[in-house]
Amino acid sequence: MPDHFPSLPLPPMSGATLLRALFKRPAPATGAPAACGPTRYRLDRIDADQVARYRHALGFTGAHLPLTYCYLLAQRAHLATMLDASFPFRLAGTIHVDNALGAGIQPAAGRALELVTGIQVRPAAANGAVHAVLDTRASQDGALVFSCRSTYLVVRGKRGGGQHAPHPAPALAPLARWPLTSSSGRAYAALSGDWNPIHLWPWSARLMGLKTPIIHGMHTQGRACAGLERAGGRPLTRLDGRFRAPIPLGGEAALSADLAAGHYTVEAGGRIAVEGHFSFDAGQAMQGA
Repeated sequence: MPDHFPSLPLPPMSGATLLRALFKRPAPATGAPAACGPTRYRLDRIDADQVARYRHALGFTGAHLPLTYCYLLAQRAHLATMLDASFPFRLAGTIHVDNALGAGIQPAAGRALELVTGIQVRPAAANGAVHAVLDTRASQDGALVFSCRSTYLVVRGKRGGGQHAPHPAPALAPLARWPLTSSSGRAYAALSGDWNPIHLWPWSARLMGLKTPIIHGMHTQGRACAGLERAGGRPLTRLDGRFRAPIPLGGEAALSADLAAGHYTVEAGGRIAVEGHFSFDAGQAMQGA
């Protein structure tokens, strides 16, 4: 593996990085989104202690690298990419709207990974909304470890058209429930390195325009991944999700799924917060499941 690529920072988000994200100014529009990427970073190793804490906090069994943990690595590459001066948007106010993860090989412990991230800025929607899609592929000695595709809303569109009807819940079997305390956002921030103010305290959420703090979308995905694996007795090789509604801290989330069809939802407060699809690893049963 080439050793001249920049190393990703550890931890993934420091106080200085947060300030850069909050106060970064958008670059002048050039009409050439391809100038934003691709970027290449080297992760010297996967932190085994962090993986263990992640598994314990989100309820994983078995001994494999959880698929949703890989997002924590991809997020570092996304953050570094979007903090670059060539990325023509501010980070403050950016919203993660969907995510898709795919598994490759289980990485060898203590070995470096190369993370390559491509960027596609979609044309503005009719209401002016702009989305940026970041595709990250992580490899070890040329073999794919994971892929991560995240879509971020980088420019909000104009509102209009009135309220939409609630998204109807499909008939799925309930699998798991978990509470979200007032400190759940801070606990996951300490684990993941994602200290976005909207997840931490009421005052910091209000500072960013929210009435109340909400849980990280990838915390919900992690809990869903763990619950699906426990129910199916196998690791996941694919998990995608659309973040339809925020989940306020202090409530409860509920996972339901059709294990055969590979469809799941997470509901909170009587509405679907996350909806997506998944696939099990047909050739590997989990130890201790």
